[in-house]
Amino acid sequence: MTRSWSSSGVDLHLDLEGTSKRRAGLEAALRAAIQDGRLPAGTLLPSTRGLAQDLGLSRGTVTAAYDQLTEEGFLTTRPGSGTTVVGLASQAPVSEPSPQVEPAFRHDLRPGRPDLSAFPTGAWLAATRRVLTGSRPEIFAAGDPQGRIELRRALADHLGRTRGVVASPDRIVITSGHYQGVRLLSGVLAAAGTTSAAVEDPGHNVFRRAVRRGGLATLPVPVDGHGARVDEVPPDAGAVFLTPSHQYPTGVPLHPDRRHAVCAWARSTGGVIVEDDYDGEFRYERHPVGALQGIAPDHVVYCGTASKTLSPALRLAWMVLPPRLVPEVVRAKQDADLYTESLGQLVLADLIAGHVYDRHIRAARLRYRRRRALLLERASAVPGLTVHGVPAGLHSLLTLPADGPDETEILNHCAARSVGIRTFTELHHDPAGRPQGILVGFAAPSESAYPAALDALFSAFT
Repeated sequence: MTRSWSSSGVDLHLDLEGTSKRRAGLEAALRAAIQDGRLPAGTLLPSTRGLAQDLGLSRGTVTAAYDQLTEEGFLTTRPGSGTTVVGLASQAPVSEPSPQVEPAFRHDLRPGRPDLSAFPTGAWLAATRRVLTGSRPEIFAAGDPQGRIELRRALADHLGRTRGVVASPDRIVITSGHYQGVRLLSGVLAAAGTTSAAVEDPGHNVFRRAVRRGGLATLPVPVDGHGARVDEVPPDAGAVFLTPSHQYPTGVPLHPDRRHAVCAWARSTGGVIVEDDYDGEFRYERHPVGALQGIAPDHVVYCGTASKTLSPALRLAWMVLPPRLVPEVVRAKQDADLYTESLGQLVLADLIAGHVYDRHIRAARLRYRRRRALLLERASAVPGLTVHGVPAGLHSLLTLPADGPDETEILNHCAARSVGIRTFTELHHDPAGRPQGILVGFAAPSESAYPAALDALFSAFT
């Protein structure tokens, strides 16, 4: 017996033949439609009442079938949102590319990567021993979705002392990396009615995609020599994502007047500012500029991470939230993966509380300052090659001379020599007609390998 439904706006034929058990037949028919792609991921199914009416079945039969397929992972149900189809690993993604394995480079000059050879292994091992031998067995139990209280207390003190952040443990949420934090926060804002967010142009395209995947449209805000043009935030934007301490990728800080202007915008509109302080610890000519959050703590979400100071493998990041956002973000974190692993949190808390983390950052700051100086020395020898941004961070932007190689030629040259870099135009919303440039990270290579990495890169200009 072939039947169809149309009450949801989706016309689908189901083959319910071959069984006398109506529930089993409906389950099998729906399962087959999902597996062969006739019901793709994200499809909203009819209500149990509507489908029962269309197919001439009892509502209890349809409800039982939905429940079974939800248990099997084919469907998901949320109160107020209905029942939708979950994507299957065997189905090709509709709009997102398959994950790509990052290439390995002999000379890694990509931005945003710390020197992994300088990871404080001895200090991490010592802190791990203290955590494992001095703690109660409860540390091995399931964790807190908001994050371990030990790390939240340590971060509240550290961020207030070093970044001027107004923080208390109850306002901090620990996430499994900054990317997850952006996704969770974007989803919470979208669920609360925000439809779009202003983002810097140029800006980090990976996190721009994370904002979109969280449910928000992204609206470009241009960047100039004083940072984001916050006076051009579109009127329909409910949030603004910024890198005010060291704009990514241009390297300029947000001008003080613009800092106050965007905070005034948030106060007057109720909008949310999301501050990505991705490498705010690394300022080389004077004390690091304080976090924007300190000006308007009830309107700014401060985001930080251990991936630039220690290692991206730790997957430890944090958000300092306005109090009104904390419950929903914690709930979203719990829905996403229950909690971030606990032992790494406890070890990092130990390093921060004992000021080992501070000493590690100070040593890295001195090391990266020397590397940046060497990069500038090499760049100054190339006519027309211009270095942008203040002395800070883990990368520099170099715009290319008009009469020299363009981005494509530089990339081909680097690929042949196993040198990893990023191009400038790829970070714009619309790369057409943008200035040609490259982003050079000076932190990732070891001390001994760094000069050779620069030799391989700058041979493109000779």
